[in-house]
Amino acid sequence: MTWRIVFSPEAEEQLINLYRDIANDRSPEIAVRYTDAIITHCESLQTFPHRGTSRDDIRPGLRITHYRKRTVIAFTPDRETGNVMIIGIFYGGQNYEDALAS
Repeated sequence: MTWRIVFSPEAEEQLINLYRDIANDRSPEIAVRYTDAIITHCESLQTFPHRGTSRDDIRPGLRITHYRKRTVIAFTPDRETGNVMIIGIFYGGQNYEDALAS
């Protein structure tokens, strides 16, 4: 089974903000490379959607994985729909636990 990757509006906004931050601090080229690599990492969940760590203590079905130890990707695989919902992308030590608990 190949799963479909779906980005929530919040995750899309977080990617845009991450791009802006990196583009302002470093360069637009670096920002594009980094955010594109995160998207590619998320798309790799198509073949193995239960990777990462289960965080049912925060939200039922929640899983997290990391990209380059600096970015936390929060997602939920849904076997009924065949979708992996990317619900959050948290960079540089942002408190993802509180953000996802609410």
